[in-house]
Amino acid sequence: MPEGTAHSTGAADGPHTATAAGTTTATTAAAASAATRTTGATTAAVAAETTTRTTAATDAPGARPPRARLAERRATVDAVLRNSPLQPLFRLAAHRRLAVLAYHGVDDPRVFALQMERLVRHARPVSAADVDQAVHSGRPLPPRSVLVTFDDGDRTVLTEGLPVLTRLGIPAAAFVVTDLIGGDQPFWWGEAAFLAAHGGAARALADCPPGGVVRRMKTLADRDRRTALAELRESAGIRAPRREQLTPDDLRALVRGGVAVGNHTAGHPCLDRCEDDTVRAEIAGAHEALTGWLGRAPTAFAYPNGNLDPRAEAELRRLGYRTGFLFDHRHDRLLPPHPLRISRLRVNSTTGRDRFDTILSGLHPAVHRLRGGA
Repeated sequence: MPEGTAHSTGAADGPHTATAAGTTTATTAAAASAATRTTGATTAAVAAETTTRTTAATDAPGARPPRARLAERRATVDAVLRNSPLQPLFRLAAHRRLAVLAYHGVDDPRVFALQMERLVRHARPVSAADVDQAVHSGRPLPPRSVLVTFDDGDRTVLTEGLPVLTRLGIPAAAFVVTDLIGGDQPFWWGEAAFLAAHGGAARALADCPPGGVVRRMKTLADRDRRTALAELRESAGIRAPRREQLTPDDLRALVRGGVAVGNHTAGHPCLDRCEDDTVRAEIAGAHEALTGWLGRAPTAFAYPNGNLDPRAEAELRRLGYRTGFLFDHRHDRLLPPHPLRISRLRVNSTTGRDRFDTILSGLHPAVHRLRGGA
């Protein structure tokens, strides 16, 4: 998604509810522990990162807008982390781990290009097929391997992302929501946020402020989420803006450009909130659609919102899927031990250089976990 309404690393409506942890090396764990024991600058960064949202709401009237103040604080924290004496240690450890970057849309093509140029200089971009081959051959990926992925199928992956990837020779993978392909229906979380901001109401959201609607809806049983969305549509009195989606031809263009297309379910529910029949239908329906459009069955899957579900795993095995990706903001091993539970790092096309570097090194994910992030 967003998995929410903002394409942000750890955004408030982002996929914070992943239910499985990826793997972490002993080096990372030791360094993360050291961050709280011995490094004052990093400890201060953890505290600052924890309090940025609450302090933004309490600043004096007449100050700069809260969003600007929050962005400034985050930039300061990111700079502290990147210049921490722990960053070189994490960077060294990252050479022996797999970084799977999980993007959504490409909102800032210039920054995205800078990020990809850094990957080419400092890492080793690999393809989804490379990861597949590694986990099923038992041969680890090369040091500093990075896989670029995109969730949902935002059209900017084709229009803004693919030209950058093609120019730099970077392979990638895009996990698409098949019910939206070829139409103009907005993503459900974007539609829900818009409707709530324009007077929409639903019984299951009665005590929820508009800004928390998407997060609340992700906690509902899927049938209740669908009911809430229908009530928002009926009560808002305004229709959410249409959103041009990818077409089957666009999917084939991505594949020709070196972007593997994978399954992200038919409608992007949180699978752990679905009934058994819905879990199977969401995965199998998307599988059938993608097989028809692409001429071959997809073998890679990304869990919507990162929510792992054992029923989904069973269905993926039945359909012959070889890799599955979480959204847990962790590195994995160069030979991932759980092919259907490969960890990914949250990032977006507006992530600044300081944070991007500490995400790649693993320092930012370690601090994220220290402050209670899932």
